[in-house]
Amino acid sequence: MKVFVLNCGSSSVKYQLFNMEDESVMAKGLVERIGSDDAILTHTPTGRSSVKQVSSILDHTTAIGQVLEMLVHPEHGVIRDISEIRAVGHRVLHGGPTFTQSVLINSEVKDAIRDCIPLGPLHNPANLMGILAAESNIPGVPQVAVFDTAFHQTMPKHAFLYPLPYVLYERHKVRRYGFHGTSHRYIARRAAEALNRPSKGLRLISCHLGNGASVAAIKDGKCIDTSMGLTPLEGLMMGTRSGDIDPAVVFYVMKHENLTIDEMDSLLNKHSGLLGVSGISGDMREIEAAVKSGDERAKVAFDIYEYRIRKYIGAYAVALDGVDAIVFTAGIGENSPFLRQRVCEGLGFLGVTIDPEKNNSRGKEVNITGEDSKVKVLVIPTNEELVIARDTLEIVSAANSGN
Repeated sequence: MKVFVLNCGSSSVKYQLFNMEDESVMAKGLVERIGSDDAILTHTPTGRSSVKQVSSILDHTTAIGQVLEMLVHPEHGVIRDISEIRAVGHRVLHGGPTFTQSVLINSEVKDAIRDCIPLGPLHNPANLMGILAAESNIPGVPQVAVFDTAFHQTMPKHAFLYPLPYVLYERHKVRRYGFHGTSHRYIARRAAEALNRPSKGLRLISCHLGNGASVAAIKDGKCIDTSMGLTPLEGLMMGTRSGDIDPAVVFYVMKHENLTIDEMDSLLNKHSGLLGVSGISGDMREIEAAVKSGDERAKVAFDIYEYRIRKYIGAYAVALDGVDAIVFTAGIGENSPFLRQRVCEGLGFLGVTIDPEKNNSRGKEVNITGEDSKVKVLVIPTNEELVIARDTLEIVSAANSGN
């Protein structure tokens, strides 16, 4: 079965086409600047050069239509006809408390995704637009929603509830949901395979470190706690997000800087984190370069970043009653030996050591555990798109067998 995987943002569409017979990627690409006359479609057939096309793309329906045209293009395509696509899998940010697993999309599911827009106002509308655009372009092809929040719905109440009046949970669904769930789920499975151990009994701490960052405590293959909360703002310091702060800071800054709610929201999400502290960038590559050149604020930003990762690892070692393996993944986790070294140097109390030579690696799977380490330390590139494709295949195949 060929599965078309979509990750739709407000002005972008990321895509991959999988051949699920061997889980190979046939093509992938990105449409940027949707809504403009100079939108960019970058298409990469596996094993061939990328193709870039600039044109007017005013909505997601047009964007996905152009992607499909590229997939069947005589020169750049990878399939002969659109009918070869038998299913579409969508990344959907927020499923609220309703969705604990991926589901076949129908009108009720679309309504539920719409109902979760207050919980995911930046992402869910775009995810829904992608679903409707795919329906318009490939009518009748089954679609599956894979929720970022679903993996974390195994958290116990003492982990997901906030110490607020309980009525806020009952009325407005105010609780910890967690994000990057598809990534953490992939890491949980792949780590068990890499360690040649069953998920049962395995205690993992998964560190998804990209521009957005989160940590998950995973026991027996299930999430028992995670750092992001009601929104992706809580938890670790990130590229431009503050992560954990005293809630009173919000009122204090709003009052003294005369900020509106929207301005404060922007400050916390877009102007804080590495960017806010360093004054240089939210990109860890630029921060590391500045640290090595002696920039003091970049050093402070880096120190806060890695310190907070260590704090969460320590807390989750307690939550798990010990830890068997720590996994680094995503853009920074996979590509920053310097950060991994600094984080692990501060985990001696857990008996963590790493092999410096093995740690000197970027973008590939590697076991960097030191010879005398009591805890395994792994670097595993994440593959959220493959998780979406696998779920889509499983759900659509089950639905077809039931007909």
